[in-house]
Amino acid sequence: MHGPIDLVDSAEQTRTALATAVARFSEAWASGSPPDLSAYLPREPAQRRTILIELIKIDLEYRWLRYHFPKRLVDYRAEFAELQGGPLPADLVYEEFHAVRRGSSTPDPAEVTDAVTGSELVGATNDYRSTMIARPNAQVVLDTIDVGHRVEDFDLLMRIGAGAFAQVYLARQQSMQRLVAVKISHNHGTEPQTLAQLDHEYIVRVFDQRLIADGELKLLYMQYLPGGTLLDVLRVVRSTPPEHRSGQLLLDAIDEMLENKGEVRPTESAVRIRTAALTWPETIAWLGRRLADALEHAAERGVLHRDIKPANVLLSAEGIPKLADFNVSSSTGVKGTNPLAYFGGSLAYMSPEQLEACHPDLPTTAADLDTRSDIFALAVMLWELLTGHRPFADETAAGESETSLSRMLELRRRPVDSEILSELPPDCPMALRLVLLRCLSPHREDRYSSGTELAQQLDLCLEERARDLVYPPPNSWRARLSRLPTPILWSSSMVGVGLATVYLAVHLQELIAERLPPATAARLYDGTIIFVLCALPPSVLIYRYISRNLLAVPRGLRDGRRYDEGTLARVRSRTLLWGDLCAMNTLLFAVLATVTGVLLLVWFTDLPARMLIHAATTVLVTGTISVAYTFFLSTFYIVRCVYPIYLRHGPTTIDDSDEVRALRRRATVYLAVTASVPVVGVLAGFSALEPEELTLVRDSVLGLCAASGLAFVAVYWLFRKLDADLRALERVVV
Repeated sequence: MHGPIDLVDSAEQTRTALATAVARFSEAWASGSPPDLSAYLPREPAQRRTILIELIKIDLEYRWLRYHFPKRLVDYRAEFAELQGGPLPADLVYEEFHAVRRGSSTPDPAEVTDAVTGSELVGATNDYRSTMIARPNAQVVLDTIDVGHRVEDFDLLMRIGAGAFAQVYLARQQSMQRLVAVKISHNHGTEPQTLAQLDHEYIVRVFDQRLIADGELKLLYMQYLPGGTLLDVLRVVRSTPPEHRSGQLLLDAIDEMLENKGEVRPTESAVRIRTAALTWPETIAWLGRRLADALEHAAERGVLHRDIKPANVLLSAEGIPKLADFNVSSSTGVKGTNPLAYFGGSLAYMSPEQLEACHPDLPTTAADLDTRSDIFALAVMLWELLTGHRPFADETAAGESETSLSRMLELRRRPVDSEILSELPPDCPMALRLVLLRCLSPHREDRYSSGTELAQQLDLCLEERARDLVYPPPNSWRARLSRLPTPILWSSSMVGVGLATVYLAVHLQELIAERLPPATAARLYDGTIIFVLCALPPSVLIYRYISRNLLAVPRGLRDGRRYDEGTLARVRSRTLLWGDLCAMNTLLFAVLATVTGVLLLVWFTDLPARMLIHAATTVLVTGTISVAYTFFLSTFYIVRCVYPIYLRHGPTTIDDSDEVRALRRRATVYLAVTASVPVVGVLAGFSALEPEELTLVRDSVLGLCAASGLAFVAVYWLFRKLDADLRALERVVV
């Protein structure tokens, strides 16, 4: 199903064949008369269309700019079957328009193209950027450059990368006496200008560029990273059994690359020590989190990479990944660029919409892509690093034909196959599995909308306690209880109220009820029942009000509904106050019960004022009991089962971290209140009583002290668990 990584990628085979065809075709044009273009096309269908398009671009340049043998795309379409039966490729239309325009003519966009919209073409008229993958004569010059040569200010010391149209060398810059990476390539695309916009710790830093060979080649020199690429790591992964993969594997692959280059292995550092301690899935999440940051930085500046793959991620000696090779990227911040002007990439890592843009028979264009396409490609690469295989059963030598593109599109337009899911390592957290699957969604609307959102999810994968909260196993008690907020929160309130009621009944029974005539006691009992019946509906209404969105939004998220970031932010904030609101609802009715109880005693009895004061303080103590226990039970449930639901959907901000921190502080206050119950209970239990009355309440007060002491132990356990959960969440919501 999957081919070994050492097999040459079919796209690279096509590029090599293209470079050869371009060199031969350009040499044939040296005679000054148009050569027969069809004679330079390969027989293989997988390569023929790609090479045809590039040769037509060169043919247009020679015909319109170097000589005068004008030819239009409609003529090429009539001549070659590959261009018939669909819209013309957008890059061909772009090149024809500019060839005619630069040839001192003024083309009418309506006459030029049926492949792109007028707005796209007009937006590309003022500044021309060649879309040629291989420029005429450039390959000949590129092949003459080798290790040991001096090019401009650079002594080429070692070749560290090679492609059909580019060579990368370790070089010494003489003027600055420093080692740099030098990339010499055909002069196309806007990689230097794009990289110059990006200043980020996880993007390779570019210093400058030079044009050489009369502008046929460009030399880009940049930060040198000695640790190789993720492609080198992938080769090591393929040869290592899953049970032996860990963070140390990444460091071993880097050290092997350093040794091959004669570099000194770095001393142990905090980064390397931490990396070595990671599991392999955590290592993948660690790498992906940094690359997601890089994508967000680029996206904020209008840059799409469009060619994310292991070979395009460089590694420092400590294993820090840096995104490189923006050669086919698109940037809205570089003057004169257009998504149609240069488009490419590696098919195996492309999103469905990017493959559609490559397919000649589909209307999608490069202009339709956004950062979610890069997120898809990043997930394909991370999956491949995690398992050793890409998450799609593509043929090893699929080529770039319309048939293979259609097959790849078919695979990417449906969920990842269950057989491929089974390749995930046993220690892969559920969180990482779900994050990658969301990134690989066939519909880009279902993917993370930004690199920041993805980075936060990958941070979750690195925080064991937080990821278990946010991504519990489907059949776990947390997952099941998260669907029952109303009965559980009411039950938590009833626990506190129930304990308080028991104490109140026992305490006042001996002290007051036994002194009253049966008829008076019955009236008090009836009054209490009436108060409860009257208080219950408002209590329910208040709960419904404070829970109006807190119940609906989690239910909607589980059902697949989408909410805007503002709505999610408000609900997250209010959810962290839910326990306080439940406790305050309980306290409100405890105060009302106190007032009602005193009024009933005044109306139906002739008890002295001190007994009324004692009864009021006793009811208030019971209210304190109910508030403290309600808060901890409800907040524990909310933090464990409800709040984490939101963290799977939408990015969080520093405000979320502040709110989590504030809840931790409030929990400490409630803990102090709970600890004070025995002391306050003793003071209130014996207040305003005569000496002979103390013996009547002694047992209930001592029982309160003993019970509240045991309850405090339980509450303290909840507090410790709650505090640990909040600390873990605080680390991942920033």
